[in-house]
Amino acid sequence: MSEHKVLVTGGCGFIGSNFINYVLDSFNDIEIVNIDKMTYASNKKYVKKNSRYKLIEADICKQSLVNDIFQDEAPSVVVHFAAESHVDNSINGPEIFVETNIKGTFNLLEAAKKNKIKKFVHVSTDEVYGTLDRDSAPFTEFSRYQPNSPYAATKAGSDLIARSYRKTYGLNVIITNCSNNFGPHQNKEKFIPTVIKSIANETPIPIYGDGKNIRDWIFVGDHCEALSKVAFGECSFENYNIGGNNEISNLELCKTICSIFDRLHPLARNSAELIHFVKDRPGHDFRYAIENKSITKDFNWNPSKDFLDNLELTIQWYLDEFKQS
Repeated sequence: MSEHKVLVTGGCGFIGSNFINYVLDSFNDIEIVNIDKMTYASNKKYVKKNSRYKLIEADICKQSLVNDIFQDEAPSVVVHFAAESHVDNSINGPEIFVETNIKGTFNLLEAAKKNKIKKFVHVSTDEVYGTLDRDSAPFTEFSRYQPNSPYAATKAGSDLIARSYRKTYGLNVIITNCSNNFGPHQNKEKFIPTVIKSIANETPIPIYGDGKNIRDWIFVGDHCEALSKVAFGECSFENYNIGGNNEISNLELCKTICSIFDRLHPLARNSAELIHFVKDRPGHDFRYAIENKSITKDFNWNPSKDFLDNLELTIQWYLDEFKQS
């Protein structure tokens, strides 16, 4: 087993690619092996070239292949991002979510157990907790699981399987639950990229329902910093919530993006005029919010306060991407 080798799953996707780049830039002695199926949400170009990085194109749903990779590569730490993650897709076709998010996680845990992995970080979502009212206290690591979408249900299932491997087999599993991420590399189907692309193309910006649903947003770079502390630090807790302390309604976030866009690249009209309300999504959770107390206590970590700066950086990154496509 290599003390300085990390196995990452889904590392060509949004958060995974940002995590790999962060680790390779921040640590000189860590090697990374990335297992990625290279689905529509993955892109090889998102990971910088580095002699300490290796990509293996493979499907975590194939048990024997996963076992072979663990034996051949002998990592000491696993950071598991790979998942089907788009809620709308889970509503229209939940089967692949069950297969990847639950069975895929099980395969990885089995391989980690057999190969005596030192730490397994399971990256999950705040959506496992369900929804909050406007005035409810934020979720904590002790909040009850009440997932409402097929996506959230499969992530909740994978969380519980991961937890069982810690309790039953003594595998050092740490579960993290994050709020909504934003930043470079996110697939265009997600909310913020959809808004940016709609403005850039001067097409209607679709907003579900009345746009009053509230989300807590975390910049992907902040999330990756927090995950690196969990992956390579001494953990006092089995679960960590990782939030951005940036609660905002979908409509207000959309208007904020429009305002930044109009300042950076003014159109012939105010881009907010493109906002178009569409039929609400089935089972649309009203509000997500989570506390960061555990990760702050263990690692003195807090998200950056530059929400608008990070949002501007994100907008500019997508505009540059659109030019190249």
